[in-house]
Amino acid sequence: MHALGNDFVIIDGVDKAVSFDPTQAKIIADRYTGIGCDQILLVNNTGENSFNFRIYNADGSESAQCGNGARCVGRLLHDRGYLTGREFILKTSAAEMLCRVNSSETSVALGVPRFRPSEVPFISESEQPTYELEVNGDNIQFSALSIGNPHAVILVEDVETAPVAETGPKIESHPRFPERTNVGYLQVVSRSSIRLRVFERGVGETFACGSGACAAVVAGIRLGLLDHSVEVKLTAGSLFVEWEGSDRPVHLSGPAAYVYEGRWIAT
Repeated sequence: MHALGNDFVIIDGVDKAVSFDPTQAKIIADRYTGIGCDQILLVNNTGENSFNFRIYNADGSESAQCGNGARCVGRLLHDRGYLTGREFILKTSAAEMLCRVNSSETSVALGVPRFRPSEVPFISESEQPTYELEVNGDNIQFSALSIGNPHAVILVEDVETAPVAETGPKIESHPRFPERTNVGYLQVVSRSSIRLRVFERGVGETFACGSGACAAVVAGIRLGLLDHSVEVKLTAGSLFVEWEGSDRPVHLSGPAAYVYEGRWIAT
């Protein structure tokens, strides 16, 4: 499945338990010798209208949150008849999310954003609106926050010319991010519209990133640049993010689509 080109292999373990070795993730995710995807998602049943899923990045590492992945899982659960209504609980190792499915889109509440450096995690003596890192000889200013996974959000004048390939890997693996980080490049178009590119932790640049869209909007709102409801324009289309601020959860909505179904035979 994919959400605006952010693509996933979803393993259905709802009806039947699935044994999955994380070392298989790199094999499955390879776009030349495997299936090809940004992440592998393993879904399990935890009770009536309650499910969890584990997230494996293309490099084999495990992630605690994935907004677009959650929406694709929600669409799959709905379409396969696993739900008794249009609302259900979806859990990861980091969060418990309320999901809603309708005919045109799937939405998910990703939880309350966290800003304390220890919660991101990010090494800093104190919480600040923005921080600086020296990368390739330049001082880069950014916001740091967690949407269940760590994010660094950088304001840029034009996402088309943003140095994603040059600085993304350096920031992702910077020592001040002990669990690495996703890196978002945010261009403000208006108070209700932004453009965004994301270098995902353990994956590289992707066509779209749900938690990255949420992180960018939250960062923009905290800096006084955005309203509470924002269209996020990504390479392959738009996601919609709402955040009322303070201790409220951030909501993400947009399309989720099938590519194909098949059977993986492990060797």
